[in-house]
Amino acid sequence: MRFELDEYAYLDSPLHRWEPRFKLIGLLVLIFAFAFIKDLRLVPVVLAIATTLYSLSRMPLSFLISRLRYPGFFLLGVILLLPFLSGETVIWQWGVLTLRQEGVLAMLLVVGRFLAIMTTALILMGTTPFLTTVKTMRSLGLPSLIADMTLLTYRYLYDIAANLSTMQQAMRLRGYGTSTRKNLPFVPDLRELGLLASLAGTLFVRSYEQSERIYKAMRLRGYGSEKFKVHPVYAGSTPSSATLRTWSGVGLVCTLLVATGLVVAEIL
Repeated sequence: MRFELDEYAYLDSPLHRWEPRFKLIGLLVLIFAFAFIKDLRLVPVVLAIATTLYSLSRMPLSFLISRLRYPGFFLLGVILLLPFLSGETVIWQWGVLTLRQEGVLAMLLVVGRFLAIMTTALILMGTTPFLTTVKTMRSLGLPSLIADMTLLTYRYLYDIAANLSTMQQAMRLRGYGTSTRKNLPFVPDLRELGLLASLAGTLFVRSYEQSERIYKAMRLRGYGSEKFKVHPVYAGSTPSSATLRTWSGVGLVCTLLVATGLVVAEIL
């Protein structure tokens, strides 16, 4: 099982040594403070805070770039229209295309908050083993059912991705993607669209059947019964039994002060 989000959780840095409960609370509060920002003048401050935290984590820059790639593509498709549709102050015009100042400022604000929030979230998930993170949320009051579903979802997403990769390779070996319709490059091939639909349907059905098998196997092993009120995964040492160091509490206080300062600066 390959956990890609926490593949650098073995590193030694101040954020890796931060007590998991304090880290979870502090970084989540900081993320909400970033989301509260609406003043563009505070965006450089927010980005500086996120950059400082990431440098303290000692994780490579390639990890951050690779994890921001696909969410960034989605965000890019959403915000590209903002400068042309939002606002009234025209700063550039060419034919029917009109670039508006308010739209540009809104785009910069969205991009800045997105980068800061995603970077902080990756720090939270990347500096702590995923199981430890789930245990921490469980110790803070997360219902056991939601904790179990989170752990199982994260676990079997990689199985679904592996099945998808295998099915795509099988399709390529059988000639998928070698269409000879070069005279109409922008017209979709209905046969290939049908194959993609069949691929998605097959993957969905296989995932559903696998979830049924997993649930039946868990029920046969006593999942949901009275003696399994505490799931075996969460038994043993938990974050609550960890030795609390003074600097962990100091880190939490500093993080809360920074988040409070950002909110107050936004209000004022």
